[in-house]
Amino acid sequence: MSSHNDSFVASGNSPTADFELQNHGSIFLLIPQTLSARIWIDDHIGKHNGYQPHYPTVVIEHRYIADIVEAIVADGLVLA
Repeated sequence: MSSHNDSFVASGNSPTADFELQNHGSIFLLIPQTLSARIWIDDHIGKHNGYQPHYPTVVIEHRYIADIVEAIVADGLVLA
């Protein structure tokens, strides 16, 4: 049985990350790296969702990060 991830291992390539996720202790920064990631942020989080001074980089409290990461992965995007 072959999976999508097996092809990357076999070829020596890895998928391009759509997001960079930085852990800064009490907050995380979710940084879009692709157009798909930027669109996902616009559609699912938005500029006016809480305090977002660095938009489209999103400032996220640690208590919300697991749900957001789960939604990103469920939508087929890749985190680094």
